[in-house]
Order: sequence, then C-alpha cells, then structure tokens
Amino acid sequence: MDTAVRSPLAAALAQTKDPVLARRLLDRVKDLAERFIARHGRPAAIMEVCGSHTHALAETGVKDALRGAVRLISGPGCPVCVTDQAEIDAMIALAEGQGRIIATFGDMLRVPGSRGSLMKAKVEKGADVRVVYSPSDAVRIAAEHPDREVIFLGVGFETTIPILAAAVAEAEALGLRNFSLWMSTNLVEPVMRHLLESGEVRIDGFLLPGHVATVIGRQGFLFLAEEYRKPGVIAGFEVNELLSSLYLLLELLLAGRAEVLNNYPSVVREDGNPAARRLMERYFVPVDQPWREMGIIPQSGMDFREAYARFDAKRKFPVRVGKPKPTACRCGEVIRGLIEPDACPLFGRACTPEHAIGPCMVSSEGACAAHYKYLRA
Repeated sequence: MDTAVRSPLAAALAQTKDPVLARRLLDRVKDLAERFIARHGRPAAIMEVCGSHTHALAETGVKDALRGAVRLISGPGCPVCVTDQAEIDAMIALAEGQGRIIATFGDMLRVPGSRGSLMKAKVEKGADVRVVYSPSDAVRIAAEHPDREVIFLGVGFETTIPILAAAVAEAEALGLRNFSLWMSTNLVEPVMRHLLESGEVRIDGFLLPGHVATVIGRQGFLFLAEEYRKPGVIAGFEVNELLSSLYLLLELLLAGRAEVLNNYPSVVREDGNPAARRLMERYFVPVDQPWREMGIIPQSGMDFREAYARFDAKRKFPVRVGKPKPTACRCGEVIRGLIEPDACPLFGRACTPEHAIGPCMVSSEGACAAHYKYLRA
C-alpha cells in the first residue's frame, strides 16, 4: 500500500492534474485563515450552499485539513434534506393509492416519513415506485402505460426545475393525460436571505453552488454583496477548484470587500442559462414553500401556472396527512448550520446509512452521510 496516499486529502492531491498547485493552494488557504483568526479572534465562518460541495469538501479531505482554521458550515443545499416532513408523508400516501406509478430519483426512496418510506410502501404494500434517472423517463413510462397514472416526484433546486419543465413540455407535445408532477421544489436565493435575516448562525461568506449558478449565473447571487455586504465565490467541485475558491473568499474577507466572484468560468456564465429560466417560467411560478424545520419561506419554491394545472399531481390527487411524528433527529438544525452532524444524539448510533432516521443521513448530498463516511473521528 502506498503510505503517501492514506488520507482523503492526500489521495485527492495525488489524483489532481496539478498536485503541486493544490498543495500550494492548501498552504496559502491556511495562511490566510491564520491571518483572519489573528485579526478577528476566531476562524472565518464559510457556508457552502450546495449538497455536492458538502460531499466534495468531505470526500477530498479539505474540510478535515482545515479543521480549526476555517469553519466550513454545511447549509440547506441538499434537496431531499430540506423537503418538509409533511411533504414526504404526502408523497408516501400518494404512492399507496391504487393504479399509480410513482417515479422518483433514487435518494427519495429511503427518506423516512412519519410512517415508513417509499421503499417500505413498495416492498410491504405493493406500491409501484420506480427509480428513474430523469423526469423524461417518467414521461416515457406514462406513454407506455396509458391506463395508469404516472407521477414524478419533483424535488430539487434550480438545477432540476428546468428539467422538470422540459418533461412537462414533452408530455404536452405527446398529448399525455396520465402524466403529472408532484412539485416540491426549492429556490436558493430565498433560503439564503432567510438564513442571513434569521441571524441564527454567523456567516462571513459563502461558497456558492456551481450547479445552480449554471442556471441563474453570477448575477443571481449579487444580492449577497449589494444588500447584505457578504462576499461569495462560485466554486467547482475538484480539489483545486475548492481550494482556490476558499482562497479567493478569504482574500475578500481580509480585504473587507463584499463581492461575488465566479471561480467556475468554464461552466458558469454571467447571466447563467436564460433559455433554462424561460422554460421554468413558461410552466411554473414562484410560490411560498415549506422547508424542513424552517417553516414557510415566501416565494421560495415553484409550482404550476394555472394554464398547466392538468399536470399538477397535487390538484389531481389531493392527499391529506396528519402532523408529522416528531423524532430526536436534528437534521433541521444541521441544514441550517446550527450544529455539526455528530452533535445529534442519534448520529452513528441509532442513525446510520444502513438505518437512517433522518434525510441528512439518507441522501448522497446530506451532511450527515458525508460526515459519517469521511469525517468520523
């Protein structure tokens, strides 16, 4: 075994295209972090608002390497994790109805509801729940089964919403009457505003989501600097992209400059993807949306325009569920950046990836899953 590649960070540095640059970046990030601590008496508090960043920071070992130097906070960037518990319960109840095919991304299958999960409904109650790779797959299933109602569970941020809209456009073009979406989508800007205005957690700056930025562009995050005087850097997902973005963010903080920088220019444009946004706006409008343990955040989700109500599963199949059953799971505090995953009394004990009690342990983008796999002591 190569002893030089023992830690996740060592492995990531060995595999990067420019390991020398990566090591220099890490040293420089640490140097700037020490300067911030000397000036402010505490580490810089930087929140990543992207589940993929949460996973990448843990998997590459960057978060562990910067422990004590930079406070990297996992925010509400995991779509499955932020979905309100009552919504999860409603999806499970929907799946138990007769004559329905539920199509979903794989992460949703094991998310615990108040009484079971989609997986349990499938295995124990015979619900027809199918994992697909794209909403377009659900449209195909609807075309193949004209006698069955096919509902796709539309969970996701701006990265996913245009794909949902494209599926509706495809179903519309095919004249399908048995295809619908259960919309439970989330928008990044409103929840970032909510976090900053709640004051629950100190945030000095943001590592901004590269995937969402491909749709809304750098312009979509300018409100951070212009209204809240907070800097942000749009980052990619490789170790050098993460380290260089943290370096730029610490530079901004030390200089006292509230700016939004695009450190992912090969993918993210200034105005993002206007065509994708037009497609979203053709079918959907912003609506007030419930978030897990954050209540209803105004205009933080998207739902169907009235003209396309025939594709709205919530109108076609009204489902009533009771108040969600409370548990000791502290996922709601994890996604708000209030605690680290291992502060939850269930973490690594009653709650593990094999027996998850909360969505933060189920999802591949969840902070608890990343912490369990890469950051446990």
